[in-house]
Amino acid sequence: MLATLEKAENGYTAIFKREWKNTVEEVWSALTENNKLQQWMPNLEVADLRTDGMMKFNMNDGTGKFLDITILDYKEKSYWQFEWGEGSVRFELESAKDGCILLLKEYIPALNNHIPKDLAGWHICLEMLDEVLKGRKMEFPKDLWEARYEDYKQIIRPFLKDAE
Repeated sequence: MLATLEKAENGYTAIFKREWKNTVEEVWSALTENNKLQQWMPNLEVADLRTDGMMKFNMNDGTGKFLDITILDYKEKSYWQFEWGEGSVRFELESAKDGCILLLKEYIPALNNHIPKDLAGWHICLEMLDEVLKGRKMEFPKDLWEARYEDYKQIIRPFLKDAE
């Protein structure tokens, strides 16, 4: 399921919604425990999980370089928001009748040509997270990412025209 993009007061919000049979606790664990987190988002590492805490974005290019990312908002087993470029990304969890609902929201101050790549990346990461929750591992599917990149270019195109 593709993300939706909405105009917001201070830019745009992309919203991904996923529903899983897993409990909130299981999904939270996959989101925040490094051994699971790095199976679906290998660049991220939690260093200090709390509001005003810290994460690391590892370049994974053999240089050992990383960027510090501030955790902007946090509530155990409920939500987690951190810096992402000029904007931020927020994961929200809620219990559902048969499991858990996850909303991933990317807050985007301004659209540019990189945004479809970013959204395609989050889309694939959620596919990989789904596999982690099923107890399986998935290699990054570049061909699927390329297809989603084309989809997200189409999604942002009308918003770019409105911004002109």
